[in-house]
Amino acid sequence: MKVVYHEDYNQVYASDPAAKRGRMEAVVEALQGKVTWVTPQPATELDILQIHTREHVAAVERKGIYDIAALAAGGAIMAAQIGLTEPCFALIRPPGHHASAHSSWGFCYFNNMAIAIEKLVGQGQIKKAFILDFDLHEGDGNINTLGSRPYITILNPSRQSRSGYLEQVEKALNATDADMIAASAGFDNAEKDWGGLLKTEDYTTMGRMMRQAARRNLGGCFGILEGGYNHSVLGQNVLAFIEGLSN
Repeated sequence: MKVVYHEDYNQVYASDPAAKRGRMEAVVEALQGKVTWVTPQPATELDILQIHTREHVAAVERKGIYDIAALAAGGAIMAAQIGLTEPCFALIRPPGHHASAHSSWGFCYFNNMAIAIEKLVGQGQIKKAFILDFDLHEGDGNINTLGSRPYITILNPSRQSRSGYLEQVEKALNATDADMIAASAGFDNAEKDWGGLLKTEDYTTMGRMMRQAARRNLGGCFGILEGGYNHSVLGQNVLAFIEGLSN
């Protein structure tokens, strides 16, 4: 399976947990020899402006984060485009699901998922998208930028038990007719991460559910990295999800 990755994502561009040294390297080590690496280009300003205001883009530039944030958005676009014909995962940072048109927080700057999905829609490559956001924290940026669009469905699972959580995901995926199934893939709800809920095999299960929905709808699927902060387990959890997605 193809994984979108750039060595520049290893940069420590901020002091937050998403930008911490060793985080990306831990995932690369777990995936090495098991995936095909592909290198992205930065998103264009035009792509970014389909979601964000010029004022917000200027604010990100003033923080000195524009280049790495645009590269993350470009990685999401590449994964989405590959995902049209085969499953793909974007190992990118900064994350994006807390970024809205005018603002961002939660270690995010540009909304990578929204930029990627809107580009596919704008090019007529998909008609509908289902976004499974399984990060520990609700992706308010995804909701704010995409939630009112009639061709988008977003699920942030909210159940407090493993079984209820997976049942909620399965029910929603079984009901969708979207021709693109995408994941804002945050791994901070893992058993040994901040949320303490999901086991490694649960990420395989969700990846498999996504792939099955995509096949049923004759569509595509992809995922992009959001949260996940325990370096000792993050790589294995990402690998588990990729194994499910590649089925």
